[in-house]
Amino acid sequence: MSQAERFAHLLQEFERVGVDPNTISAGLAVREADVLRALAELPDDAGPAAFLSRLRVVMTQAAGIDAPPKSSDAAM
Repeated sequence: MSQAERFAHLLQEFERVGVDPNTISAGLAVREADVLRALAELPDDAGPAAFLSRLRVVMTQAAGIDAPPKSSDAAM
């Protein structure tokens, strides 16, 4: 998928969920896959608050998966 197609898909998902992409700056600091995952998990017209809440959950899950093991965990 080209960058233009990926961007169009992202905008389409924002529109479907009821989020104005011009007001969501949080999307600039996260991976495209995480934004799309959060959007895909929402119903139509969920709105910005639902999107941000779901994005926080997705980002927390992604951070837990991507985080290196703690030194105390590595010793076990």
